[in-house]
Amino acid sequence: METKGLKVLVHASAFFAPFLVPFIVFLISEDKDVKRLSIQALLFQVVLGALLFASGLLTVILIGIPMLIVFGLIGVIVPILGIITALNDQHFSYPIVGSWYY
Repeated sequence: METKGLKVLVHASAFFAPFLVPFIVFLISEDKDVKRLSIQALLFQVVLGALLFASGLLTVILIGIPMLIVFGLIGVIVPILGIITALNDQHFSYPIVGSWYY
């Protein structure tokens, strides 16, 4: 499979299998750029999950509600930006975790 298709698949997996698809793509792909992107996508989903969990706990004191809204929007918008960037054959790094993995 071409790298453009794999990149789009990794970004789109945020909506149907956010942990499984990036992990499988990391294992089967030989392209260094696709491996980097799949690790970033996986780390992004882990961090976003932790942030959403913490926001859910903070809804008890009402500060978590705006945090849930913001992090939820981030979880939808960032993968869409990644898909658009991959379709245009441009480089994309996930926010926050993009600098963690070379």
